[in-house]
Amino acid sequence: MNSNPNNRIKRVVVVGGGSAGWMAAAALATYLGKQASVRLIESEEIGIVGVGEASVPHIRMFNAQMLGIDEAEFVKRTQGTVKLGIQFQDWSRIGDSYIHGFGVIGRSLGPLPFHQFWLKLFQSGRAAPIGEYSPQTVMAPQGRFARGDGNAPAGSPLADIAYAYHFDASLYARFLRELSEQRGVRRTEGKIAGVNLRAGDGHVESVTMESGEVIEGELFIDCSGFRGLLIEQALKTGYEDWTHWLPCDRALAVPCERVDPLTPYTRATARAAGWQWRIPLQHRTGNGYVYSSRYIGDDEAAATLLANLDGKPLADPRQLRFTPGMRKKFWNKNVVALGLASGFLEPLESTSIYLVQSGISRLLALFPGADFNPLLAERFNRESAFEYERVRDFLILHYHATERNDTPFWDYCRTMSIPDSLREAMELFRSDGRYFRNGEDFFALPSWVQVMLGQRIMPRGYHPIVDDMPEDKLAGYVEDMRQTLAHAVASMPTHGEWIDRYWKAPAP
Repeated sequence: MNSNPNNRIKRVVVVGGGSAGWMAAAALATYLGKQASVRLIESEEIGIVGVGEASVPHIRMFNAQMLGIDEAEFVKRTQGTVKLGIQFQDWSRIGDSYIHGFGVIGRSLGPLPFHQFWLKLFQSGRAAPIGEYSPQTVMAPQGRFARGDGNAPAGSPLADIAYAYHFDASLYARFLRELSEQRGVRRTEGKIAGVNLRAGDGHVESVTMESGEVIEGELFIDCSGFRGLLIEQALKTGYEDWTHWLPCDRALAVPCERVDPLTPYTRATARAAGWQWRIPLQHRTGNGYVYSSRYIGDDEAAATLLANLDGKPLADPRQLRFTPGMRKKFWNKNVVALGLASGFLEPLESTSIYLVQSGISRLLALFPGADFNPLLAERFNRESAFEYERVRDFLILHYHATERNDTPFWDYCRTMSIPDSLREAMELFRSDGRYFRNGEDFFALPSWVQVMLGQRIMPRGYHPIVDDMPEDKLAGYVEDMRQTLAHAVASMPTHGEWIDRYWKAPAP
């Protein structure tokens, strides 16, 4: 941050509420509160896209370390449950099921990851499926949960159990609003009627409200959703469309009654023209159908969704239309876009809230002075685009690595051209199970390994170093690990028992 007091930004304006707006406001107020005012503009009339109800483990860091939020309070206030990963059903073939769990798979041996040793044994019929060697993928289908055991021996997979949450996104926004206002954020209710650009450099100078009030700022954070009120409508930044790789462009969302047991995982079931999510909360279950309008009509999609609920619907399905892709710049002039205003990668791997969090952290690290050094925006845009492109490749993998040709949608996904970066990763893995993380790639090796194996990309060989260990010794080591994990998980409480004991929310 610039140390010259005359060059400091004194007024930050966040346009739009929802999770993205209030996450940004809370973080900015926490870290800039002594030197800059933070003001958030939102309209109750516009409403928010409240379907981002599943997360990845990084949210625990954002809540606890960045904002100082108590975990139990957060879960109770948002009707939350635990998420250990995602269960994928019918993706490669109808009848297939696998779990992409958080955290590690097995324990590395020397320079090689565990799955390389597992590959040799599995190919000779001496190892169980890969899911039996990761705590999350053993716990999830059994509906069990416990936090990591700090007394477990070093290197034990039970020492630190990675998990995230399912939660009600609108309740999270409300919770963060309270926290933000306590930390000095000023909220303005109403709609923006106009955006005023500065003569000369085209920066946003102020916004004019429908009430006539003019709100000025030096830095504007655009959290206005898909329409991108500042970043797109005012600054004409441009958008990179990825529909040819991620063909789903609509979603229908509907809550239904909660059913027991409370599963500690999200379910993603492939359907004829997309996939259906199921997200269990304490007070209800969130459901949705993400689909391609080229391959199915809205009415048929709604009928498919409603026919596949496991409880009574609590509302009519609500539709969202989107274009998968990203802005050509995330930071343009004095506007930084976060959330749906910056781009949208569909909810398949629950990355939306993480990408907001990552954007906030990046902005704080590169926070500008009032002179807006262009190098900061360039770095922000380069890192943001890299992150979006890598997440994009991981999502495309789920669609493309399929043997399904039973519907035109899946036939398209199976045969479509894919980015060179993804094709190389798939070919390398298919050859001998290797995957190399690309810089600060968000999805690490265990994620790629679980999804590639789950979608039937079975390597033809394995790393040559594996043959240095005698096979019988290796088989004993791997089996021992599997049994230790199975016994440990069997003694854990159920997810429902854990919630009732520690995190039970009051009835809404």
